[in-house]
Amino acid sequence: MAKPDLPRGYLGAQPRFGEVGLSTYSHNEPEITLDTNEVEIKFRTKNPVKVTANLVNTITNQESSDTIFTQTQGDIVSFIVKMSSVGYHKFQVFALPASDDSKTLPGVYNYLINCTRLSNRVLQFPKQYAQWRQGCYLTEPLTIDPDGPLNNIRFRVLIPGAKAVAVTVGDNWTQLENTGSDNWEGRASAVKGERLTLNANFGGEASKYATLLEYGL
Repeated sequence: MAKPDLPRGYLGAQPRFGEVGLSTYSHNEPEITLDTNEVEIKFRTKNPVKVTANLVNTITNQESSDTIFTQTQGDIVSFIVKMSSVGYHKFQVFALPASDDSKTLPGVYNYLINCTRLSNRVLQFPKQYAQWRQGCYLTEPLTIDPDGPLNNIRFRVLIPGAKAVAVTVGDNWTQLENTGSDNWEGRASAVKGERLTLNANFGGEASKYATLLEYGL
């Protein structure tokens, strides 16, 4: 498949990349060739940032964000990216300092990913709400197969500042256990067709929880 023509200066760091305080960590070159359809791209950040990303198929121009999972561990911002087709994809990263109230995030780095093989089934990542992006990190489950086993699913997650964490399935609540520091673990069973969410209480009213993640079943 022919490499797409891209505007001069499109690939790599954009003007505000250094200003935001980001630097590449896992992939220093903006062109990536894969023999799989999944990759984790990491950046190091000097200061707290808010980030988002987009994946664009260069043939169809179809945009996808639900096959990207964003999370943070310490000073590392991670994007797990899945592609549902072979060929070239533009992976675009947008960012601003966490203290900036602007609603529009500027583009700060662009990759061109050549996916040569569909090695893995593409399951949708959970929807990420605003507070998820404030330093949270999910070990498992990154995805839930609605056609697979839905009983006794293990949850392991880091949520800075959380006082309580719970998984909800419909009207049923399952509290996770604090295993030290900001780490929470537990097991819950999903129900196909029911809304499953990961929620956290950050203090104040004991019954007040913020939704962090929502899995589509």
